[in-house]
Amino acid sequence: MLVTPDLPSVRLATRLAAPEPGWTVHADAVVVGSGIAGLTAALELRTRVGRVLLVTKGVLSSGSTVWAQGGIAAALDPADSPAAHLHDTLAAGGGLCDPRAVETLVTEGPRRVHELVARGAVFDTTADGEISLTREGGHLTDRIAHAGGDATGAEISRALVAQIEAVRDDPGIEVVEHALVLDVLTGAPGADGAPGAVAGVTLHVIGEGSRDGVGAALAPVVVLATGGIGQVYRSSTNPAQATGDGIAAALRAGALLGDLEFVQFHPTVLWLGTGVKGQLTLVSEAVRGEGALLLDTDGVRFMPDVHPLAELAPRDVVAHAIVRRTAATGSDHVWLDARHLGADFFARRFPTIHERLAEHGIDPATDLVPVAPAQHYHSGGVVTDLDGRSSLRGLYAVGEVACTGVHGANRLASNSLLEGLVFAHRAARDVAARLEGGFLPRVDPSPRPGPEALVPAASRARVQRVATDGPGVLRSADGLRHALAALAAIPTDAHERRDDGRRLGEPQLAEWETTNVHQVATVLALAALAREESRGGHARSDFPATAEEWRVRVGVNSQPGGAVQIGPRSVG
Repeated sequence: MLVTPDLPSVRLATRLAAPEPGWTVHADAVVVGSGIAGLTAALELRTRVGRVLLVTKGVLSSGSTVWAQGGIAAALDPADSPAAHLHDTLAAGGGLCDPRAVETLVTEGPRRVHELVARGAVFDTTADGEISLTREGGHLTDRIAHAGGDATGAEISRALVAQIEAVRDDPGIEVVEHALVLDVLTGAPGADGAPGAVAGVTLHVIGEGSRDGVGAALAPVVVLATGGIGQVYRSSTNPAQATGDGIAAALRAGALLGDLEFVQFHPTVLWLGTGVKGQLTLVSEAVRGEGALLLDTDGVRFMPDVHPLAELAPRDVVAHAIVRRTAATGSDHVWLDARHLGADFFARRFPTIHERLAEHGIDPATDLVPVAPAQHYHSGGVVTDLDGRSSLRGLYAVGEVACTGVHGANRLASNSLLEGLVFAHRAARDVAARLEGGFLPRVDPSPRPGPEALVPAASRARVQRVATDGPGVLRSADGLRHALAALAAIPTDAHERRDDGRRLGEPQLAEWETTNVHQVATVLALAALAREESRGGHARSDFPATAEEWRVRVGVNSQPGGAVQIGPRSVG
């Protein structure tokens, strides 16, 4: 029988401190984010509903997809099959994948990849013109399609952005760049006090967009495609805009979140010293797929003693093995040995990585490459069904911000791009059908009860340090309780506090992002404390074994007034 631990009570704000909207725009659907999921959703919705608003935090091409190196996984080889892809995904997911979601992913995936090609994406091909396939960790066959060697995400982004640019003048779509979505607007609460259906979003245009300041985009549908949470941590492979905005906004609106504790730390990120901050250089898993080996600082290859797949074991296994090996050897990193692959092969197969290494004076043909784990991907997020619907009517989530059940406790390599592609298609179709059927009526925004919050931007580094030391690669109850206490001590009313005659923070981009980072770090630490076992991307030093009774999802949501509720829920 599952016995959950006593958890500290947590109360978070239900909205960000921000000026009242100074302008309003209306749409049938608002899509937030311009990675593979957001761009695909916007393109599909444009042909199905009257008016789509696509909002992105930077420019269209700045979504997280552009940084994806390895590729996109799909059963494209006649010798492969969706069933085999299903098997490998379930094995990597540590028993927490929703089999229905995985079956949807692997069966619809090949068709979606071919549609990407039809939209202009150019994948690397073999001599006979077929899409070239390689292998990554956790896959038992070659099924990773790649482009430009190690620039798959950049090529997919280029193709989809070109499709959006081609219809920019279409009155059925508006693109707003340089815009941060602040909050999901909701209608009047029900009898139980829970927020009503989606009414749109508030957003702040950061100086260079088509509209200025804070405004409101009113719509009966909001599709979150905001990417990951990398900036919650001190070091990450994610871009600077990955501040967990979608998860935080969904939490404040009352939507159910799940699997938050499952954070994937990529095993092989270029290690440049302990003082390095910000987005780090990823050395793709595909490098190990081509035969590179992991050595400790004594030159000993250690992965064959850890897992039958050695360097190609699932990412959580490799990351945890590296952490334990560095602790045993008293070092900060391990070595990736690709010298035997040859200079010409490495430069041709991995041109982007080769260029990044050269910037730091590293030649993989002659030098060992220093690597260590860093935050890379978040398997949890806004809980959705197979059509992208969240628990809040009118709110959809696709891509990394969503918790579809595909990844379970640990994402299988290169399944992320495929998930964004497949479920964005499904969400767009569902949105169009429900709008046409009258199931998603427009509602007027209504104030939500509970406090508003603003965390000072100066606290960002403190939050990141707490998250790295608490819900980091290896966790413990003491570390997680300390993290929650430290996060609770950080001021969340910077707009009201004064010191030496000045406010601690003003409602502006840096403070809003830091508030999102703080809220995500808090619920992540709470979920990690609740799960008393080790599974996938969640490793507890005080509970090192996997426990069958924890084959459940840890659900998190905000109650009316801001109290955070957490508890086990069935998977699927």
